[in-house]
Amino acid sequence: LVLTAAGAAIGGALLPTGITILGATLTGAAIGGAIGGTVGGIIDQMLFAPTIRNEGPRLNDLHMQTSTEGAPIPKVYGRVRLGTQVIWATKFREVKSTQSQGGKGGGGGKVKTTTYSYFASFALGLCEGEIAGIGRVWADGKPLEISNYNVRIYKGMEGQQPDPKIVSVEGAAPAFRGLAYLVFEELPLERFGNRVPQISVEVFRQPPASGPRLEDQLKAVTLIPGMGEFVYASDHIFKDYGLGQTETENKHNKQGDVDLTVSLDQLAAQAPNLEAVSLVAAWHGSDLRCDHCQINGNVTDDVEKGGAALPALSV
Repeated sequence: LVLTAAGAAIGGALLPTGITILGATLTGAAIGGAIGGTVGGIIDQMLFAPTIRNEGPRLNDLHMQTSTEGAPIPKVYGRVRLGTQVIWATKFREVKSTQSQGGKGGGGGKVKTTTYSYFASFALGLCEGEIAGIGRVWADGKPLEISNYNVRIYKGMEGQQPDPKIVSVEGAAPAFRGLAYLVFEELPLERFGNRVPQISVEVFRQPPASGPRLEDQLKAVTLIPGMGEFVYASDHIFKDYGLGQTETENKHNKQGDVDLTVSLDQLAAQAPNLEAVSLVAAWHGSDLRCDHCQINGNVTDDVEKGGAALPALSV
């Protein structure tokens, strides 16, 4: 209102006779009032427009997977997929993020959107130790690539020390000697519906200290299959589909490393006295008809990056 009145007064003084546009005469007061009202409206929006606040879902409590008081500790032989028991957990950590849109030079009210993300640290009991290691891990029944997260494994040795995260939270903490367990530190919960997922783990049992075993007597094995591209590659090999889309050629596991490395690590854990691994180099036929078939080695001198050049029948 103030700027409309001021604009009308200034316009009347500057254009006392007005101006004529397309046969219509506009007075200076009318022109000045319109300009002043427009400017005043913009200033009103900047100063007095309400801020709209949007807030995402927020947790009041953290839902943990089932943990049973007095549950028996499993004893594992060979390789077993086990459910887990929560043996320790912290309160969830909340991270608040706020973004603003609108306002300022564009006028209008601001829109502030607040979202919350959550992280949890917890320990999961597996079985009686000592174990050789773990294989695959599942979260809510789906494979979980633990290499993407901060996960520590304790094999249940009698001399194992307390986990540093548990000590930092509790001050003094048990080492859970004789119990194999996992510690997840600051696990992001968004992909699991902001809750701790149901975790199950593939466990490899540590062989007994006494008594002969076939695994202990193995000195050399043959690694197969030798067919397939990049099966012996120790580096990640990717297929590029363009537009930023790639697919791994030699990683089909959830441990985060290439298949060759994961296989050799598991072999070393289960056959500790192994001294040599023989690599199979496959030969290939170029045709199913014997009189047209040519047998080719199709393995380069660089075995790690070699492979079958002909996608034909292996003989």
